[in-house]
Amino acid sequence: MTLKVVAAVIRRRGSILICRRPQGKDLAGLWEFPGGKVRGGEHAAAALVRECREELGVQVVPAGELLRSRHDYGSYSVDITFFDCTLPVGEPQGREGQHIEWVTAAGLKNYAFCPADGGVVELLSGGTA
Repeated sequence: MTLKVVAAVIRRRGSILICRRPQGKDLAGLWEFPGGKVRGGEHAAAALVRECREELGVQVVPAGELLRSRHDYGSYSVDITFFDCTLPVGEPQGREGQHIEWVTAAGLKNYAFCPADGGVVELLSGGTA
């Protein structure tokens, strides 16, 4: 089974927003970029806006695709599209029990991310994805 997933790279004042997966969810305790599953028939950018509204209580504006990646977790795979996003107003809140942090691009390497996010972490922190 392959899940189509979207994730937001939200930048503000030199930092990037990351979220820690809460207990009770798959990959609990690992860090990720906010987002989630694309519903059947839903456009990827629309799914991203919906997921950020549900998870963080804010309206993001996707500014374009940053990276596409695929990762196999064994029992399922994710096909993930990362979008560069702006946050015109509001302050994100972890509405689903997730802890959120603003970190510098260089600081991303200090966090244990979900494996599917590895390529974008490398790209953002100055490596080559």
